[in-house]
Amino acid sequence: MHDGERILIVGALLSAGLLASLVASRVRVPGLVLFLAIGMLVGTDGAGWIDFDDYAVARTVGIVALILILFEGGLAAGIPEIRPVLGVSLTLAIVGTVLTAVVTGLVAAWLFDFNTTEGLLVGSIVAGTDGAAIFALLRGSTLRRRLARTLEGESGLNDPIAVLLVVGFIHHLQNPDYGLPEFLLLFARQIAIGGLVGVGVGYVVTWALREAKLASGGLYPVATLAGCAVAFGVADTAHGSGFLAVYLVGLMLGSATIPARQTIAAFHEGMAWVAQLSMFLVLGLLVFPSQLADVALEGTVLALVLVFVARPLATVICTAPFGFSWQEQAVLGWAGLRGAVPVVLATFPVIDHIPRAGEFFNIVFFVVLLSTILQGTTFEWLAKKLRVTTDDPALPRPLAESGTIRRLGAEVLEFPVAPDDAIVGLAVRDLGLPREAVVNVIVREGQAIPPRGSTRVVAGDRLHVLYREETSRELVSLTSSWRTGPIGPRARPARAVRSSSTIFSARPWTDADGDATRPARVGEQDVVDLLRIRRDAPGSLVVLADGRYALCGAVLVVGARRQVTGWIERRMPAAGEAERAWLRTVLGAVATDLAEARRS
Repeated sequence: MHDGERILIVGALLSAGLLASLVASRVRVPGLVLFLAIGMLVGTDGAGWIDFDDYAVARTVGIVALILILFEGGLAAGIPEIRPVLGVSLTLAIVGTVLTAVVTGLVAAWLFDFNTTEGLLVGSIVAGTDGAAIFALLRGSTLRRRLARTLEGESGLNDPIAVLLVVGFIHHLQNPDYGLPEFLLLFARQIAIGGLVGVGVGYVVTWALREAKLASGGLYPVATLAGCAVAFGVADTAHGSGFLAVYLVGLMLGSATIPARQTIAAFHEGMAWVAQLSMFLVLGLLVFPSQLADVALEGTVLALVLVFVARPLATVICTAPFGFSWQEQAVLGWAGLRGAVPVVLATFPVIDHIPRAGEFFNIVFFVVLLSTILQGTTFEWLAKKLRVTTDDPALPRPLAESGTIRRLGAEVLEFPVAPDDAIVGLAVRDLGLPREAVVNVIVREGQAIPPRGSTRVVAGDRLHVLYREETSRELVSLTSSWRTGPIGPRARPARAVRSSSTIFSARPWTDADGDATRPARVGEQDVVDLLRIRRDAPGSLVVLADGRYALCGAVLVVGARRQVTGWIERRMPAAGEAERAWLRTVLGAVATDLAEARRS
């Protein structure tokens, strides 16, 4: 086959996958089922257009696909979103995956006359939920945010656990002396090395993206893609969990303030879709319908046991200590979709020449198919029936594409406000933003709020900050302060008793006075509160430690309220249009500040 023909086939398959996704949205069938059907249709037992039975190639494709899927999952979530549900997500990922594997494996051993280890190997292959399938499900869902984040965290964290279980049971089948101590050692080594590599590479990639000024926005996704490959390669070469390393890198980047964030997110979302589509096409190509008759009945029964018994039972046990209602437990139990992950894992025993491995692969077909159809088509309906949905999307989408904004030299940062963040309760003007940055919208309870300087930040808000690229480094340290503090104005001093007894001065601003936009001191007095920042030119209105106001800019004006407002009124007639607008803003800010002081 010529290269052109191969490329034509790939393009045709991807086009068919896109068409299938359009059809699926209209007939309300998961697109993954149609991807699977396309693979079977063009495969050896179908039209025979593609003769493919190379499990080694399929595993390589699957590993690359899983890397892309896990990274995108971590990138979309971020540590601040996962942190509140980290405990339950880890419990579901570790304990839940093991319990699901054991229950399903014992039933598989009974149904197919496997020995116990073979049955547990099959159970381990189908135990983990699939990240891309879960993310695709949540993007069209209005599930409560806590439940959505729990599913996100679990689906990203349980893949390394499922891989470890499969590898461990394969080792035991190949070497009966391979026991529990060796398995625990394998588990500890894989998790420790994968975790260390993931955190290390994540830190380096985050630092590099912040420091480097790449020539084009399109290069930033290339950099993150390189980070994925390095993280997996280093961890896997060191005999650690490359999948865990990749997910941690995604989480760290998803939590960081980095350039071209939306460009990176859109790129990796597309790559994750390509990965998921490719894996289902490969599964369809590898499945020979003529071989399915021998395991059809038992495979269907096993899939039903997994969906209706093993997964819900494991979910109830794992979520019991975390205060979930029975309705929430039911939805979490029903959300255990299988997808690309079992496909990848099913190739492991085939390549390692484990007896009856081909039978394992055919069993996986029924599990993936029924899980996708049953759970994928009814999940949102069940969640609404059990009243665990809201009016907001489970995974918030960007308000606008950033391509045009970035071409103009700016970026948009989306900052989700957690309940324990230092900025909760602060006014927007007290967030410490540089002059080249502004909160242009706050999303609160599904509504867009155009913020004023006096607008208070509340837990659950999502701040959308528009900023110039050159301020990205300053914004990195600032957003860290938003999480942990200190942030906000210092304690205000007592006000002067009479304006007539307060020293008033007005003079030109000099370089020795420092930054007029955010001064730390004015003369001998510390700045204790920043009331307004001028956006069109360097300038600000601040409160000094002795209680006076200071109007900073081309002219420095310092005095009590009446003295400053009197100077402004005298200045206003001779001022230009832009300066008059700024002076009117200052007058309003002084009046508002006085009213707030009287109320307090």
